[in-house]
Amino acid sequence: MSSQSDELTMIQNAVLKPTNLSTFVDNNQTNIEANPEKSKLLTTPVSGYDFNKGINYSELFKSYTTTGFQATNFGRAIEEIELMLKARSESFDSDDFEEDLFIQRQSGCTIFLGYTSNMISSGIRDTIRFLVQHRLVDCLVTTAGGIEEDLIKCLSSTYIGDFHLSGRHLRTSGINRIGNLLVPNDNYCKFEDWVVPILDSALTEQKRDGQIWSPSKLCSRLGEEIANEESVLYWAFRNQIPVFCPALTDGSLGDMIYMHSFRSPGLIIDIAQDIRRINSIAVKAKKSGMIILGGGVIKHHIANANLMRNGADFSVFINTGQEFDGSDSGARPDEAISWGKIRIDSSPVKVYCDASLVFPIIVAETFAKYHHYSLSKKQI
Repeated sequence: MSSQSDELTMIQNAVLKPTNLSTFVDNNQTNIEANPEKSKLLTTPVSGYDFNKGINYSELFKSYTTTGFQATNFGRAIEEIELMLKARSESFDSDDFEEDLFIQRQSGCTIFLGYTSNMISSGIRDTIRFLVQHRLVDCLVTTAGGIEEDLIKCLSSTYIGDFHLSGRHLRTSGINRIGNLLVPNDNYCKFEDWVVPILDSALTEQKRDGQIWSPSKLCSRLGEEIANEESVLYWAFRNQIPVFCPALTDGSLGDMIYMHSFRSPGLIIDIAQDIRRINSIAVKAKKSGMIILGGGVIKHHIANANLMRNGADFSVFINTGQEFDGSDSGARPDEAISWGKIRIDSSPVKVYCDASLVFPIIVAETFAKYHHYSLSKKQI
């Protein structure tokens, strides 16, 4: 009985131990004041936009930096891309001895843009096309859907639908759903009619001329053939911007290659050429920036290329992935630092958000301003 009483007293003392609050506060205040990091931590008061000053969207977006939560990360993403553009204007050594024009050093900061296929299915395609059209990025990495959806949209439309439409009803109606977007089956029939003759030509050139295709070379040919100014691939071809697609067969294009292999077997698409290509681009870069919309293969492919140069100098990730499951898609930039894919002395940013909400605004506040300002200077 005595031992139980002693045990109960010990628990009560542990749980209900009296605390001198003033002593606790004084001691911890002293510790905080002695900490040299305090002055760095407590420098930026929280504040939002004052609409009494009128409506100024640029100032509104600037205020996001001090708003907190993902608004602050949004503001920091703009600042990080501004650093990329500033570095892009720096002088750099020419790369005249490199015969592959697609991997020649083009600026003081090589910018890699990665995006998943849903970005091209959505209206973000037009934002990406603007960046490629005006050579504001240097290297693209996407999925098979990011290739085929760009081409298919040149042949027929994708439509706005609803997230809650019945899959059974859509299936019997010959309509495919991508989130709240709708793609008729007929679009893929038109794509097949368009792409199969190009695959035939690629096979002919392989047999006749010894041409060994890689995903990036095939993407360039597809951009040349589509010859449509609404297309990302068209502008990439025209401006000699490489488009890498390490999972080229994982989509409708892969279906076409599969069926083509029965009718006309023998087409070779060599991924080894492309890993040398993209890694060489990273190694040659004076400085490197990564902008990655989404996760999966496109995120890691760019990050791993930058491992070859001991990490990217600037990084912006925009996705909704979480890190608790250990996935690379959800990993924060700090994990990439541990692997050497982002430099230790950099200030990478991750915005937890659907990229369709924020990427056009980020581009408006960075690349678009930079582009139109550069145009206005040329006209003076």
